[in-house]
Formats: sequence, structure tokens, C-alpha cells
Amino acid sequence: MLPQIINSIILGIIQGISEFLPISSTGHLIIIEKILGVSQEKFGLSFDAALHLGTAFAVFWFFWPQWKKIISFKKNNKIGLYLLAATIPAALIGVVFESKIETVLRSSQIVAYGLLAGSIIIFLAEKLGKKIENRKDITFWQSIIIGISQSIALIPGISRSGITISTGMFAKLKRKDSAEFAFLLSGPIILGAGGKKLLEVAITFLDGDLTGNDILFFLVGMISAAIAGYFSIKILLKFLEHKSLNIFIIYRILLAILILLFIS
Repeated sequence: MLPQIINSIILGIIQGISEFLPISSTGHLIIIEKILGVSQEKFGLSFDAALHLGTAFAVFWFFWPQWKKIISFKKNNKIGLYLLAATIPAALIGVVFESKIETVLRSSQIVAYGLLAGSIIIFLAEKLGKKIENRKDITFWQSIIIGISQSIALIPGISRSGITISTGMFAKLKRKDSAEFAFLLSGPIILGAGGKKLLEVAITFLDGDLTGNDILFFLVGMISAAIAGYFSIKILLKFLEHKSLNIFIIYRILLAILILLFIS
């Protein structure tokens, strides 16, 4: 049981860090789970969703003062409305293509190509994005475009934070402001997807297909992801005040090469 718990903590920390850094959390989980020998048949996407749920808690935990304002439904609360509208595209696409995502798109090669494709997008955002506007100046249509871009991150390797931060930068938002909006936007969609999968896990447990130790594996991973995610958000937002995303582009390219050479 102890090795399983250690694996859960490791994967939770990896999820918490990589969900908010523009390096693809799903891609990292697919690769690390293979290395650690975590059963894809027994856990697989359900465990990944549970870890994502942990990072959703991190978003609400870190941004709680802002979320209190958003869910208060006060007048002129345009950010709350924009987040709601921007969440719809990824939610619809996720429902339509769920089966494909669960099967066809969970290969190491897809992760590697997604990392490379996402690197190009981030590079172009750094080169072409004007990065002059604050998050409070975001428009309805800018938020919709960022929301649509979030659905592209359903492809492992692309990175939800990478694609949404880059799209925000294309829309003239400063790096930090783009990241803040991207993280706020990720909260509801991760919470919905993770909650749905967790409900499936609970039903599986009641049917007797999962043990109490298996549930503990899920819970430890979620808690680890939430704690690591909180500090990942804090560190990245501080980093983006003065630094570019170029270091992540280099990391993504090197990781993709390693995957293609040694894991695919």
C-alpha cells in the first residue's frame, strides 16, 4: 500500500505543478503513470480527473477573494459573466469528443506532438502578442476566444494554461493578467469534468470494483495536487511579472524529443 500512496503523492505533485505551468499536465501524467506502472485499466483517466479536481480546488483556494465577488452576482460583475460564457465552448467540445479523448489521444506520440505544437503557439504569442492590457479591460469576445482555445487543450501535450495564456497574449493582455484569467477560467471546467469522473469512481466503488485503499489512492493524489497547485499558481504569477514564457518553450521541446526517442 505504501508504494501506491507514494505514487499518488508524486503524481499529485506533478499534476499540481504542471496544470498551471504551460507544459501540459495531462501529457506529464500519461508519461509518468507509464513509468511508475500505474494501471490505466483500473485508474487511468478517472485518476487523472481526480487529480485535476485537486487543482480546481487550488484555483478556488488561491483566487477565493475574487471568486467571492464573481459568485455574488453584483452589478457590473462582467468578469463572472465572461467566465461563464467562455466556459461553454470547452464544456460542449469535451462532452462531444469524450470517448476519443479517453482512447485515441492518450498515446506518448500524441503527447510529444502536442508539446511541439503548443511550443509554436507560445512562441508566436511571445513574438506577436502586444501584451499591453489588464485583465479588467478584457472584452466579451476576447473571453469567448480564450474559452474556445481552452478546448484545444483537450489534446494531451498542448497544455490548458499554455494555450489560454497564449491566446490572452494574442488578445493584447499582459502575461500575468492573461494567466490570471486563464486560471480563473480553468476552475469551472476542471471542476465539472473532475466531478463527473469522481462520481463515476464513487459508483464503481459502490459496485465493489474499487477497494478502500483505491479510494485512498485517489484522495491522497487530490490533496497533493491541490497543495502543489496553489504554490504553482503563486510562483508562476510572480514569475510572469517580469519574465517571458521562453524557458517553458525550451523545456517542452526537449521533453518532446526525449519522449519520441525513448518512450514512444
